[in-house]
Amino acid sequence: MSESIDRQLAIDVKGVTRVFPGRVVALAGLDLNVRYGEMVAITGPSGCGKSTLLNILAAIDSPTSGSVIVAGQDLAHIHDLSGYRRHEVGLVFQLHNLLPQLSTLSNVELPMFGCGWSAHQRRTRALELLAEVDLSGCEQRLPTELSGGERQRVAIARALA
Repeated sequence: MSESIDRQLAIDVKGVTRVFPGRVVALAGLDLNVRYGEMVAITGPSGCGKSTLLNILAAIDSPTSGSVIVAGQDLAHIHDLSGYRRHEVGLVFQLHNLLPQLSTLSNVELPMFGCGWSAHQRRTRALELLAEVDLSGCEQRLPTELSGGERQRVAIARALA
């Protein structure tokens, strides 16, 4: 019999362990509950498993054992993980991960491909998001032409997309 899913929880992590090759234990029996509307900071020293946990929550990696339920969805049972990431998760990477050959606008439009939106809808939304992060007028600039802070804001706009 399957456990019932607590719909009040945005994130429900139970007994998650992640062991990497060489018996490197990044997470050992982690439990975490985050309610909708709650803000949580994940802190700790380098190498304690923060990025591993975030990668598991984003379905970029999977746990060795345990269960992860995000927005009522058990990640182990999702067949379209790219759809999950597109609709449920926004990622802002430490190193921005912008594509250097694409303009600022194109970098923000990128995650909207595959959503069924027209080119006009994607462009309009990307322009709105760039305005929200105070980057109007920088749409055609390449990532190498932006400051570190501007690149971070492009990454935030892309995550919001």
